[in-house]
Amino acid sequence: MESVKKLVAEKPVVMFSKSKCCMCHTIKTLISSFGANLTVYELDELANGLRVERELLVLGRRPSVPAVFIGQDLIGGANEIMSLHLEGNLVPLLKQAKALWL
Repeated sequence: MESVKKLVAEKPVVMFSKSKCCMCHTIKTLISSFGANLTVYELDELANGLRVERELLVLGRRPSVPAVFIGQDLIGGANEIMSLHLEGNLVPLLKQAKALWL
């Protein structure tokens, strides 16, 4: 878990992605559309991407991407982020993590 912990430390919103994942692109676009300060790590482009992906699987992410952390907490993948958005809870969560400048 050390690789994931280091990558999400002190960043308001972190997303683990793969460059050719269409759901990852959708979630990146959604979060970015609010003006959020989003940090994205493309696992297929990281030197230690396989190790990070294994850590995400251990954390219960199936599939491993997209995996979104807000305020250093694992929120989940596409289903969880879309559900939060549709319920009107995503923007308040982003504000609470100081990921939005509003």
